[in-house]
Amino acid sequence: MGRRILLSTALIGAATLAPVSPAPAANPTPETRQQQYAAAAAEYGVPESVLLAVSYLESRWDTNAGTPSTGAGYGPMHLTDANYVNSLGEPGHYGPQEDPRGDDSRAPIRAAEPAVKPPAEAALQTLDAAAAVTGSGKEVLRSDTAANIRGGAALLASYQKEIGAPVGAGTDPAAWYGSVARYSGSHSTDSAATFADEVYATIRTGAARTTDDGQRVTLAPRNVAPQKSWLDKLGLRKAARADGVECPKELACEWIPAPYQLLGDGTDPEYYGNHDLSDRPARQKIEYIVIHDTEETYARTLELVQDPAYVSWHYTMRSSDGHTAQHVRTKDVAWQAGNWYINAKSIGIEHEGFARQGTWYTETMYRTSAKLVGYLAKKFDIPLDRQHIIGHDNVPGTVPATVRGMHWDPGPYWDWSHYFDLLKAPFHSTGTPKTGLVTMDPDFASNRPAFWGCQLDDNGNPTSAPCPLRGSSSVILHSAPSQDAPLVKDAGLHENGSPSTMEASDHGARASAGQTYAVADRQGDWTAIWYLGQKAWFYNPASAPVAKWATGFVVTPKPGKATIPVYGRAYPEEAAYPAGAPYQTLSPLQYTLAAGQRYAVGLVAPSEFYKAYTFAGTFPGDWTVIRGKMRYVQIQFGHRIMFVNKDDVDIRPSAASAPS
Repeated sequence: MGRRILLSTALIGAATLAPVSPAPAANPTPETRQQQYAAAAAEYGVPESVLLAVSYLESRWDTNAGTPSTGAGYGPMHLTDANYVNSLGEPGHYGPQEDPRGDDSRAPIRAAEPAVKPPAEAALQTLDAAAAVTGSGKEVLRSDTAANIRGGAALLASYQKEIGAPVGAGTDPAAWYGSVARYSGSHSTDSAATFADEVYATIRTGAARTTDDGQRVTLAPRNVAPQKSWLDKLGLRKAARADGVECPKELACEWIPAPYQLLGDGTDPEYYGNHDLSDRPARQKIEYIVIHDTEETYARTLELVQDPAYVSWHYTMRSSDGHTAQHVRTKDVAWQAGNWYINAKSIGIEHEGFARQGTWYTETMYRTSAKLVGYLAKKFDIPLDRQHIIGHDNVPGTVPATVRGMHWDPGPYWDWSHYFDLLKAPFHSTGTPKTGLVTMDPDFASNRPAFWGCQLDDNGNPTSAPCPLRGSSSVILHSAPSQDAPLVKDAGLHENGSPSTMEASDHGARASAGQTYAVADRQGDWTAIWYLGQKAWFYNPASAPVAKWATGFVVTPKPGKATIPVYGRAYPEEAAYPAGAPYQTLSPLQYTLAAGQRYAVGLVAPSEFYKAYTFAGTFPGDWTVIRGKMRYVQIQFGHRIMFVNKDDVDIRPSAASAPS
């Protein structure tokens, strides 16, 4: 998809804000981040707890190396400047086109860009408003942390005055509910209230952390019952939740359906879009939740999912406030993962964001997403682990020809460790150095790989310019225990046998937080894992480990088998298909699993193929699941999950024959 960073929320101009007068005597700029919040709160008469909690919900108090968020927001207070970010240019496509349906037995419904036009959008420009009420320059507000915090405090105070609420650092934080809700930039009362409720929940629980630039900030817990009646003063649209929308009650969700309809002249039952009907989980168990980023703005993403000739996904989440739209019922199959087996057994969630740019995801979107995923996981009995909660970048290609074109979102800057903390399923050690497995878990803030390719040239190709150094979930894998050793190879991404690279989209030598691998070797501060048929080394000193010891099960080829095939889908054997049903060939990928290698087991999967070729199940036998006698084992083979025939492998406890 092409993309522009525009926001669909309402324009907030400086002229609409009540004037704010700072304290007459300005003190020197405070040195610590904590002091900067205290000074800004005192200067503009905002309760410090309110200022800290709003900032935490936007950025967790981080600076993010001065880069914009996925919603074009800068600094700890997420002051938005979409006009400036748009002036930097359009990044363009982020990868080759996938087969939209993820089924190589059918031609793609559409390979070209959809013919819909971007909607008219009003850019949320809170940075302009902050400049007007503080007198600070725009560049200063984008780049200077203390100025950015002052700008956020000034906006809150201005919103408070505009609705006639009390202002002053000594005022009751409960009276700031309306201004906090407005800070979200939401159009509707439900979304604004969701943001404000999360802010006040943060005030009640408190928070403390060290920011990405080494500043320790603390918000002491305080029992505050917000005065929610102030929300009515904002004049926002009152939204009513549609019947049947599948979201937890505390989230602001709406129903914006993806179309299911015939295409062309309507006479060809095989030419339809943009999803398939089913009856899950009665017809087929839902095993996965797939995390995506949109590579588009929220408004443009909604345009795309409503195009019957494009693809579909189940949910879209907005960056600024976590507002959620559902498009496909969870019982039905969205065309979202580029792999029909995964599509048929998963729910896809798109998050407003851009994988290549190095932009950051807002805390409010992380939190609302975690609530949605937690709700869905409980409803469908999906384990909260990285074998079942996967990124689009963890979905395997279906056959060798599709491996290179698989998408790689949400990318290396998605904070998986924090996400699972929010899911209340944190990564933790379950083993010892002798139990044979490791779960990746680098410190996100300090783990800053030197990626390149976040900028594209005029032809849409990545340039060699370095990406901003920023936190990442990715652990870089080398071919030998040395930082100077080449990166490991990925035969699916680099057909000429060359090593992988540090280009942002090249995940051929990366493990990600939460993924569990079988240990292959250890030398000093280095640990090797089995990865795509080879030993892959990562720096893992005991003083600052990037992985946790784990225990579980591994697969290894049965005795007598030198190598076994690896698959991108768990389809049945030919004998399982009834007469007239096209056989889905068991096509191994270009990788092999050799004797002596071990790979971590994710789950044991039945062989299944959901036959859904025609609109409304026109042909006999459509809307049925073909099941075979074969069973597969899902393994963590590389950055992506893959499958092996259960009859080809022995499943053993990871500690058995683990390297010493």
